[in-house]
Amino acid sequence: MPPSDVADREILPDNIKAINYDISIHDLEMGGAFGYQGTVNILSKIVKPSKDITLNTHEIKIHSAELLSGDKSFKSTGTSYDSAKQRATLAFADEIPVAENANLVIKFQGTINNDMAGFYRSKYKPTVAPAPSVAKDGEDHVMFSTQFESCDARRAFPCFDEPNLKATFDFEIELPDDQVALSNMPEKGTRKSKDGFKVVSFDRTPVMSTYLLTWAVGDFEYIEDFTKRKYKGKHLPVRVYTTRGLKSQAQYALDHAPQIIDYFSEIFDIEYPLPKSDLLAVHEFSHGAMEGWGLVTYRTTAVLFDEKTSDSKYKNRIAYVVAHELAHQWFGNLVTMDWWSELWLNEGFATWVGWLATDKIHPEWNVWSQFVSEGMQTAFTLDSLRSSHPIEVPVRDGLDVDQVFDAISYLKGSSTIRMLATHLGQETFLKGVSNYLKAHAYGNATTNDLWSALSEASGQDINSLIDPWVRKIGFPVLTVAEEPGQIGIKQSRYLSTGDVKPDEDTTTWWVPLGLQGKTGTKGTTSIALTQKEDTIRDIDDTFYKINKDNAGFYRVNYPPARLAKLGSQIDQLSTMDKIGLVGDAGALALSGQATTSGLLAFAEGLQSETDYLVWSQILDSLGTVKSIFSDNQEIHAGLQKFTLKLITPAVERIGIEQKPDDDFLTTRLRSLLVISAGLNGHEKIISEAKKRFELYTSGSDKSAINSNLRAAIFGIAMRLGDAPEYHALKKEWQTTLSVDGKEIALRAMGRLQSLDLLPDYLDFVFEEVATQDKHTAGMALAANPKTRAAFWQYIQDNFQAIYDSLSKNMVVLDRFLKTSLSKFDSREMEQEIAKFFEGKDNRGYDRTLGVIKDTILTRAAYKERDAEVVLEWLKANGYA
Repeated sequence: MPPSDVADREILPDNIKAINYDISIHDLEMGGAFGYQGTVNILSKIVKPSKDITLNTHEIKIHSAELLSGDKSFKSTGTSYDSAKQRATLAFADEIPVAENANLVIKFQGTINNDMAGFYRSKYKPTVAPAPSVAKDGEDHVMFSTQFESCDARRAFPCFDEPNLKATFDFEIELPDDQVALSNMPEKGTRKSKDGFKVVSFDRTPVMSTYLLTWAVGDFEYIEDFTKRKYKGKHLPVRVYTTRGLKSQAQYALDHAPQIIDYFSEIFDIEYPLPKSDLLAVHEFSHGAMEGWGLVTYRTTAVLFDEKTSDSKYKNRIAYVVAHELAHQWFGNLVTMDWWSELWLNEGFATWVGWLATDKIHPEWNVWSQFVSEGMQTAFTLDSLRSSHPIEVPVRDGLDVDQVFDAISYLKGSSTIRMLATHLGQETFLKGVSNYLKAHAYGNATTNDLWSALSEASGQDINSLIDPWVRKIGFPVLTVAEEPGQIGIKQSRYLSTGDVKPDEDTTTWWVPLGLQGKTGTKGTTSIALTQKEDTIRDIDDTFYKINKDNAGFYRVNYPPARLAKLGSQIDQLSTMDKIGLVGDAGALALSGQATTSGLLAFAEGLQSETDYLVWSQILDSLGTVKSIFSDNQEIHAGLQKFTLKLITPAVERIGIEQKPDDDFLTTRLRSLLVISAGLNGHEKIISEAKKRFELYTSGSDKSAINSNLRAAIFGIAMRLGDAPEYHALKKEWQTTLSVDGKEIALRAMGRLQSLDLLPDYLDFVFEEVATQDKHTAGMALAANPKTRAAFWQYIQDNFQAIYDSLSKNMVVLDRFLKTSLSKFDSREMEQEIAKFFEGKDNRGYDRTLGVIKDTILTRAAYKERDAEVVLEWLKANGYA
């Protein structure tokens, strides 16, 4: 039977609809091939008579299938597989008639793979003696868990694997007596099975999408706390599970999760919908975390924290990721997008509300400034390319969706939501969200459903305001022209290549101006630009600023004299304003709409800055300039001298010693300034870093490097070192017990300067480093001018092997290529990369190849255009 075609998507035939899955997984092979047997009984409604049933399977072998309807039994006469579309079709000799209730019983076998998708195994080295039955994979022990988003439930059991084919789930699994099984719902019962094994069953789930089903088996232990609020008369149990020996590192996440559940229950005005909330640390994980309903799975660095050995920056990550995933328990799980084209509804919202909850618990972290500096700038970078895509993007079939888990869906999505929430006021906005969730609970919804609920709550036509932001590609830059007492503003699409063609600039965005400095008004004037150009009168010529707190997702191009004046008025600017101005100046220099000298002069005015997030943006914007001119020795040396002069007062003020009363942001600032000073030639910092590195790695004083300074000191030592430093870091990677230690050592090793060390590093990355972390090495080698070209040569020479090892999980391969190839800055390299991939089957990373192309062309155009100007400015100001 041909697949049903909704105009923009290829979906399963609609002759049958699942109501409930009863899944039994048994006979797990605890080693060797890691196979298992399964039975699924799908209670279904037969909607149309037919002689075949098509469902999704991937790497599953079906043994038998039988459909029971009333008193009749229909045995399948055979199964045909379409592996490209990940489908199996069951054929029946007789036509199956329409029926309200029929049971489709399928016996099958699958594999507990090592691809971080479907039902899979994760390797780890236990810190204490594990339970006797724990399986081994080579030298390592393993735990088992699932990752079903987007389309990998079909790797674990035959199912109708589309987000709007919701059903309820009963689940049971056979496992060794001395291990623990977890799933979405509380345990229903345990019964003895064959010798040394038990079968654990779980309560029935609410109606939900297949991708949210989750289970895990392992040598788990947990710590537990309870919510303050009562749910159905009881405080809700919240647990964080780890493999044995690690539960003490789960405390930080557990301190946050119950508070966050209560906060969301309150602001959504809907109680948390399940009887428990579990968080599980998984040793190998493709993403950051996955929002299984009632059982959320995390990569270890996103949920575990050791007060003694972890870098405190991971506290910020854990608090936010826990909040993001718990937000999904309502927005995504209770109400699910209708189809993958609206993935942004899940991810953009969870990102915004995740930061909202983090800000509620940690106001001292100033997370909205962090969002402006990290989240928005990342979204701007991707959305300034021709190869960007709208927030809501057509997805032909489920296999196309993985590439949409990107900065547009998450970060442009959340920036758009933040802009709208600022415009409406948070209370009105959340009222609309609550109405949307109540109206569509346990069902699916579209972007328009959200706009309707927000329109009703606010009395405004939200669709007309926000639609271009969601359905059109790109964002505007506002170019400002000044006349006495007034300004002219013109909006046009921003492209980082600076060469927008008329047919690419047809969108007129609704742009909330957030204007400060209108004569006779205090604070911010709420007006919007709703046409291509407009004039705003009564402007205070001494001080005005557009886009207060960077609430709007757009860039502003001020006349050069105004930007310089704002640089001298920093006491009138918020942290978010400063970050936005630096980010805009850097981006407009990149596209040629402003000059690099404007960015450098503005940065000079911020020398006395003490805020970590502002420094982070300054050094990030300067880093882009330095990276692009890294092979021009004169410019590179001049930029180093400039950076060193800029940061020296700040780094000498903060010093290299951690102080007992340092707060979170001070700790982050020290780490940032120390590595910047060391890499730009600050002699005192360099000699201190080398001394501490030697004491630490020789084992004579492990306290010589504070855990928050490992990344900085390792990075300086490797950049200025050679083989001894490299081997010391490799040993650190092999022996560290810190949850973040491998990630930090791996990144630092990628700063190697001698190409003699590169073959060893690459062998090490592809033979020893976990698949989930390979892109970390790719990122380091691509950012390193010494290794970039040789690394690309290695990718070409070994592409088939790299493809074979990473493509079992396309998310991993896609991310690896994106991080490894985006730092070139010549048109020749763009051509060379394009030629290499020409004629290959690039499905699964074809969007990324477009992003790589546009990124390189942007960098190349900038380099060609600005080299002389930059050198001239550096000479005129005594840096070159």
